[in-house]
Amino acid sequence: MMETLRINTALKQLISDEQAYSQRIVPIEENADCITFLTDFVSDEKEQELHILFEKDIILKAERQSKIDELLSYNFRKKSTSSQLNYSEDFILKILYSAKHVSGSDIHLEPFENGGRIRFRIDGKLIEQYIISKDEYPVLVNKIKIKANLDISEKRLPQDGRISIKDKTEEFDIRVSSLPTLHGEKIVMRILNKDANSLSLDHLGMSKTELELYKEQIQKPNGIILISGPTGSGKTTTLYATLKQLNTRDTNILTIEDPIEYTLEGISQVQLKESIGLDFVSALRAFLRQDPDIIMIGEIRDAKTANMAVRSALTGHLVLSTIHTNSAWATINRLIDMGIPSYLLASTINISLAQRLLRTLCPHCKQKKEADPKDFPGTFELPKPINSYYTEVGCPECHYSGYQGRKAIYEMIPISKTLKTKIKNNEPDIDNYLKDQHINTLRNNALKLLFSGETSPKEVFPYLLQ
Repeated sequence: MMETLRINTALKQLISDEQAYSQRIVPIEENADCITFLTDFVSDEKEQELHILFEKDIILKAERQSKIDELLSYNFRKKSTSSQLNYSEDFILKILYSAKHVSGSDIHLEPFENGGRIRFRIDGKLIEQYIISKDEYPVLVNKIKIKANLDISEKRLPQDGRISIKDKTEEFDIRVSSLPTLHGEKIVMRILNKDANSLSLDHLGMSKTELELYKEQIQKPNGIILISGPTGSGKTTTLYATLKQLNTRDTNILTIEDPIEYTLEGISQVQLKESIGLDFVSALRAFLRQDPDIIMIGEIRDAKTANMAVRSALTGHLVLSTIHTNSAWATINRLIDMGIPSYLLASTINISLAQRLLRTLCPHCKQKKEADPKDFPGTFELPKPINSYYTEVGCPECHYSGYQGRKAIYEMIPISKTLKTKIKNNEPDIDNYLKDQHINTLRNNALKLLFSGETSPKEVFPYLLQ
């Protein structure tokens, strides 16, 4: 059904979302002289108005109201009215505000041999929004690079920059990354929300047991708190919510980040600038002379940073950081591979946490169905008591995606005396220990979301293979 609602991107970008909803029109065909629209209200006045607007002949085809509602909901998204900007002033600002107002996290500009496209990442999935001609694409890229203070003459090397957006009603930053590809420069823009007021550990999706355990561990005066996961799994949000929890008048908190995604009053935040020698290691050395209580490192990327993190924890500081690994226990092995002595890890790490984000089913249209092995390719078998779950359908409320929002799942391993011994002895297998201690893995928590009706087999399946 969803594919029958999809209209071509080139047609979709003929009109704005506001025009589509106010005029109740959906473009279905265009040639040099004429545009054909579907609408549930055909009139001479509307035809004349559209003729003036597009400077082309207009054909209006009647369609039932329910069908127009479906087409509008699937192809166009209603935007927040918070911004008073006139989008016609600047196509780049139109892109940025459009992505922000539909809760997009990233904007991708991608060049191809005969043109380019723009996609928004919404709820973790990329959705095509615009098609750009071959002549227009490099012009658009240069405008973005100028706004981000990048060198427009440098097209052979990757570059990173930042765009600050501020108007009467909102303020946010855009992190810009350029990458040379075969047919031109690919641009990815990450939307950074400066407002940290809504961040809270209580609202991240941890279970009551997980929340109590995590809050207990972050109250320790020293040691390392490590959060692992791939890009876009919510690690930074968890870090900032943790800092907000720990931020008190009698605590000195320092952070080194790339980029600074939220600004937190009362915390000294430092932006990484490797071009002038301000990297994680040099910043950490300076931090130790700033009388800190808590240090946050945006990411442990190499052995030098890992060593400095361990050194900071050994000298009586609480250190928070992120790392790219597949599970909470894999973090330990990764640090050992980096050359950190196992006895030092055992004495410094308080808790290792892994997290992921799963799309949650739209509550308005999700559908219950009998458990079917075909929903889980391979040899995976569902637990015997489970005979049904919910799957995605699609409706106007979720723009026919079947999903609405995302929820985090966690895997938390506090480093107990038993695990300290295992780390010192380089014993990698802890599966039986996790079962005995009733510690939920990412796999267990993904299944819990499935069986509670919050997500679908499609979202859960990747975690069943771990």
